[in-house]
Amino acid sequence: MSGAPVSKRVLKTTVAAAAAGVVVFAPLAPHAEGANVSSGPVEIRVGANTGFTKIEFAGAVGARARVRQDGRAVIVRIGTTAAPDVSRLRVDPPKGVEKVETRAVQGATELVLTLAEGAGVRSGVADGAVWLNLYAPGAAPEGAKPSVVPAGGAVPVTAEVGEGTTRLTFAWAAPVGAAVFRRGDAVWVVFDAAARMNMPAAAKAGDAARARWAAGPAFTAIRIPAPEGQSISARADGASWIVTLGGTATTVTGVEIGRDDSVQTALTARMAGATKTVWLTDPMVGDRFAAVTALAPGKGMARGRRTVDLALLPTAHGLAVETPTDDLTVKAEGDIVILSRPKGLRLSPPTVGLEAAAAETHAPRAAVRPALIISDWADLGGDSFGARHRALQTAAELESGRAVEDLRAPIEARLAYARFLVGQGLGYEAIGVLNALVKQTPAMQGVAEVRGLRGAARASIGRLAEAEADFSAGALAGDPSTRVWQGYIAAQRSDWTTARQAFAAGSGVVDNFTPEWRARFGTAHALAAVETGDLAAATELLAYVFSQPGISAADQLAARLVQAKLFELEQKPAQALALYKAVARAPLDGISTPARLGVVRLEMARGTLKPDAAAAQLEALKWRWRGDGVELAVIRSLGELYLSQGRYREALTTLKAAGRKIVVLPGGDKLQADLDNAFRALFLDGAADGLQPVQALALFFDFRELTPVGADGDEMVRRLARRLIDVDLLDQAAELLKYQADNRLDGVAKAQVSTNLAAVYLMNRQPEEALQALWSSRTTLLPTAMNVERRALEARALMELGRYDHALEILGKDASPAGRDVRAEIFWKQQQWGAAAAIYEQQLGSRYRDTLIPLTADEENRLIRAGVGYSLARDAGALNRLSNNYSGFADKARSPGGIRIALAGLDGADGSGRPQDFATLSAGADTYAGWIAATKAEFRQKTGGDRPATPARNQPPAAARPAAA
Repeated sequence: MSGAPVSKRVLKTTVAAAAAGVVVFAPLAPHAEGANVSSGPVEIRVGANTGFTKIEFAGAVGARARVRQDGRAVIVRIGTTAAPDVSRLRVDPPKGVEKVETRAVQGATELVLTLAEGAGVRSGVADGAVWLNLYAPGAAPEGAKPSVVPAGGAVPVTAEVGEGTTRLTFAWAAPVGAAVFRRGDAVWVVFDAAARMNMPAAAKAGDAARARWAAGPAFTAIRIPAPEGQSISARADGASWIVTLGGTATTVTGVEIGRDDSVQTALTARMAGATKTVWLTDPMVGDRFAAVTALAPGKGMARGRRTVDLALLPTAHGLAVETPTDDLTVKAEGDIVILSRPKGLRLSPPTVGLEAAAAETHAPRAAVRPALIISDWADLGGDSFGARHRALQTAAELESGRAVEDLRAPIEARLAYARFLVGQGLGYEAIGVLNALVKQTPAMQGVAEVRGLRGAARASIGRLAEAEADFSAGALAGDPSTRVWQGYIAAQRSDWTTARQAFAAGSGVVDNFTPEWRARFGTAHALAAVETGDLAAATELLAYVFSQPGISAADQLAARLVQAKLFELEQKPAQALALYKAVARAPLDGISTPARLGVVRLEMARGTLKPDAAAAQLEALKWRWRGDGVELAVIRSLGELYLSQGRYREALTTLKAAGRKIVVLPGGDKLQADLDNAFRALFLDGAADGLQPVQALALFFDFRELTPVGADGDEMVRRLARRLIDVDLLDQAAELLKYQADNRLDGVAKAQVSTNLAAVYLMNRQPEEALQALWSSRTTLLPTAMNVERRALEARALMELGRYDHALEILGKDASPAGRDVRAEIFWKQQQWGAAAAIYEQQLGSRYRDTLIPLTADEENRLIRAGVGYSLARDAGALNRLSNNYSGFADKARSPGGIRIALAGLDGADGSGRPQDFATLSAGADTYAGWIAATKAEFRQKTGGDRPATPARNQPPAAARPAAA
């Protein structure tokens, strides 16, 4: 059924019912707030686990379903006459449900679920759907809230009409939250639970005769027309709510409104027991408003409040909010209700209404911008510093004393004192004064000048995070003076791009600061320009800095350091080196340290400073200045120098030793990249191949947390394990592979490493551990080649344990070379000489045709075992064939006598052959050693061990890159 016919039918039913004087649902349809419903009108979803069965009603109609309970019957009313498909529920009722049926009612369909004795049910609304949780008898969770709807599925509403008053009693079964308030010519009663209202007959309802109600997914709202001026009151009596229209109005309190300027400007309402925010649409006006319900006892607002963005209505209980905006958020969190908008509410400044201060004639006045520092603030007015300071301090103390008794006392004297302290560069003292002001008068947290002064003081003493919090306040958002400070903070953190953007946004007000701060901002901006490659802008900014009158020596040195970096980038090394050396003599570590780094870099580039001496100087610089981009630049330079010298452990230790504060700085990711690249160069590019295997292993284990996740990390471990296997350090290789498999890998990657681990265990004569490695890494959909390799290894491990039949069962029809090797070994151990000999001969293939090339050791072993096997099996024909094909290889063999005896057989030339002699001969032909050698060779080939080692790449210091400040 389409949505349009349903809507028309509901509308017609509503009009007819209203004319007849009965209560209907349609006039108060709840306003949908971002409902996430499916495209179909009704969608029923069923899911179950061991604890309960969940049924969801979704869709445009299903999400508006209403649930009530009448004894053991749970009734879900769905607003469509087309019965939904409930065949699944009927055929397979959920646990705790005896039967499921549907029935048609006026304009809707009801789904009735009859619960078994002792079964439980919960209901609610989530994710655009109405849901039921059905519990089998005895399975309902402990502490389940009792149903707030009385038996029968409706809330009885009684009316008592007296002289000029009408008292309505809503008899809920358990306590619910409510909101009661007047809006225009109607009184609204909103509850935080959905239920039918069993309203009294119109003749008995008095002023409430024209009441209409509606139930949403999780609330119920009643609208009662009432003349303007008629008083209302509300109170709770147990679980019942009593609303009185008319009579003497009672005084209500309990809802306190305040403001919150911590991030975005917002209003907060302290209302104990707040439960839910319900958004409603007035059917008579069509506008949208919110009601915030609360539990008893009664609490409300005697007088309303209005701002540009919202209006708080007077309430008998709870909170009611009107708004002309579409993005107002009303959030109930415990006893606090927060009213906000994405960009903050538009409220009057907190200082509005304060008395005019009797300020001293010469007290520092406010700047035109909240974050400016102006020259007048440092003016002593002809007095000494001590006298000026005492006068302002005394005035501030007197004003603060008044504020103890009167929270609306003036603040001008305290602000004047704070301005003086900021102007004199006494940042710590200024912060103390401003913090005391905010603590004494919390509303000052939202005053732009207070936040701007405190942010400037914090930034001037290096408390950058705290300063950034002040400058991010809504009261300062977008102000050009704030943007200048944000650019300065970004430059101190080496976030050059952000710094340039912020400085550009505030460029129009920089000249309004004191000369001292103009020089500092210009230096920071010039450094950001250097680091981003804008050399022309850096040159202009430095000229601006040097033109400022009366700047301190420290500020001049900071600007000269930036100028040296500019010369370096302009390919003027002689000028840069001279400036670096001059600045490096300064007794200020924050300036001299980056200058010394520049000297080391340039002298190494010129060849006048040897790497060892440079490393020693950089080691000293590493401890001279800590915690910012300077330390980051020193550490990176030292790490690169150590890598270029092949001092891998020192390089990794240096790069890894950077503190957490350094790593999170802008550019700290490059330090981590240096560390990762150094580790990759060592164990993936072959730079560590020149180390002894034990040294390489120790280096890897000391820094193994740097092993990348994925294929590169697997390859690193495999290559290092190969080097250990090459020198028979099998225990160490196994430990390395096992750590990788157990801690870092899953799926196919884990299966591959575990396969290599099993091979190492077998080389080390540890078949039980080999089986454990294989069995613990089983997974589906492995590559065919890996499955073949794992099958052969598992069979070999079982063979080593003497479980021959099981091993053969594992092999099955495996005809791979590895599988044939294991099968031949098993036959040999079972003394199935002929079968084993046939496989050994088969493995030799057509090797007999190339007599010019001597047999390998492995081929000799197979030939001897084939000959001995045919002899012991008394297969003369096969032995003759083997002898004819391979007797010509005996002269050039490693064991010529052994081959001749094996090919002669028990009935050889002299007839003296004995089975014991052949047993000794075959024992000497150790095919297990051949398997180990072949496995090592294969592992070496797979991990690139057959290629020449890649030397460590020389990484000369980047002479063209200046150190960060």
